[in-house]
Amino acid sequence: MISIWFFIGISLAVNGALILAAGIYQLIRPPANPGVVLFHLHANVWWGALLLLIGILYSLRFAPRHKL
Repeated sequence: MISIWFFIGISLAVNGALILAAGIYQLIRPPANPGVVLFHLHANVWWGALLLLIGILYSLRFAPRHKL
């Protein structure tokens, strides 16, 4: 039986990677008018990295193991 937390970890990792990629893209090419007051803090980079890290940890911790 595979734990639901394994799939939650994969979901967090994928979403974190997408958010992090979008944040890095905005670092390279910042928008002319960001429309966000605290844009200079780059929250999407930080939250994307955090979600990616948590997702990887969950996926490794709850990965299905092969029993011989």
